[in-house]
Amino acid sequence: MPKFHFISLLPHPLLQPFLAKLWVFESEGRMPEREVKLIVPNGNFKMAFAYRNGIGTNIAGQSFVMPEYQLTLSGLIDEPVRLDAQTDAQTGTIGVEFKPLGAYRFFRLGYADLKNQILPLEDLAGQAVTGLRWRMAEAGTLAAKVQLLQEFLLSRLAATSSDPIFDYCTQRITATQGVVSISQLEKETGYSARWLNVKFAERLGTNPKNLAAITRFGPCYEAFISGNLKDEMYRHYHDQSHFLRAFKRFTGATPTELQRSLNELGSQAFRA
Repeated sequence: MPKFHFISLLPHPLLQPFLAKLWVFESEGRMPEREVKLIVPNGNFKMAFAYRNGIGTNIAGQSFVMPEYQLTLSGLIDEPVRLDAQTDAQTGTIGVEFKPLGAYRFFRLGYADLKNQILPLEDLAGQAVTGLRWRMAEAGTLAAKVQLLQEFLLSRLAATSSDPIFDYCTQRITATQGVVSISQLEKETGYSARWLNVKFAERLGTNPKNLAAITRFGPCYEAFISGNLKDEMYRHYHDQSHFLRAFKRFTGATPTELQRSLNELGSQAFRA
C-alpha cells in the first residue's frame, strides 16, 4: 500500500476563530482498490490546492476533479465522499477547512448552489484567485505555498464583517454536538425558525437542523473508528435504529459493512 500521511498545521492566530483545520496531505501513489477512501461529512467547507498530482472525488454519484495547481472550494457536504489520486504518482494537497461560521467571512457566494459541489474557486471568486494559484504553484517550498494561502485569507477576512446571530447559532450547534433543538435556538435568539432557516441558507447553504445532524454524527463516527461506539451512541441518539439511519446516510454503509473494509485514509482525514 502506498504510504500517505496528513500533516496538521496551526493557522495564523487571526484565522483560528474561522478555520477548523489546516493540513497537508501527501501520498506516494494511488490508494489500492480495497481501500474504500471514504470521507465522512463533518460540516466544514473545504478549500484545497493540489500542488502535486490531482485528486478525483465522487459525491452521491457525481464526479469532481481537483486538478493540479487549481484552487477548489467544496460547499457544505452531507453525503459520503469517495476520493483518490488522479494518477498513480506522488500526490500533495494543501487543505483548509472552514468552520460552519467561517466560509461566509471570506467569500460572498450563493452557498445553497455550492451544497455537495466542488468547484474551481477561480470561477467563484474571480481574478484574485488566478494570481494566487499561480504564485502558489511557483513558490519553491511548501511553507511558502501555505503562507501565500493564509495571506490571501487574511486579506479577505479584513474586508468582511460578522453576522452575530448566525455565528451564535452555529456555535451553539457545535458546542452541544448537534443536540440543541431549533425551538431552543428560537427562544435564545428571539428569531423564528423560518428566519433562521433563511439565514442559514444564505450563509451556509443548508438549514440548522441539517447542520445539527452532521455535527451530532461526528462524535459517534470518531468512536466508531476508535472502537468505542457502544459508549458513545446513546449519548447522541434516542435508540439504535435512529443511529443506524444516520450512519447509513453519512457513510453509505452499515457499521458492520464499513468495519469489514479498510478506510485508513478516511480515518486519518477525519482526525487531521
